[in-house]
Amino acid sequence: MKEYTKYEQARIIGARALQISMGAPFMIKLTEEELHNIGFNTVEIAKREFEQGVIPIAIKKPMPGTNRKDSSVKAFDQTKLE
Repeated sequence: MKEYTKYEQARIIGARALQISMGAPFMIKLTEEELHNIGFNTVEIAKREFEQGVIPIAIKKPMPGTNRKDSSVKAFDQTKLE
């Protein structure tokens, strides 16, 4: 499982929340009740997408000894940051 720094995680979630606020479709199924419970908060929706690993954003990290490491966002274990 890939690990992301707290800064990468914040950037991914923030970028996806902006996309959602601009009208992008959700990548997960949410009921009207779930949307109402989270207050239609785009950051909370993006966090749920991040936890399920469905955010359509690729990460490009420079790695020592190679040019660049490209990776897509996959399911993330939140407990590793705590």
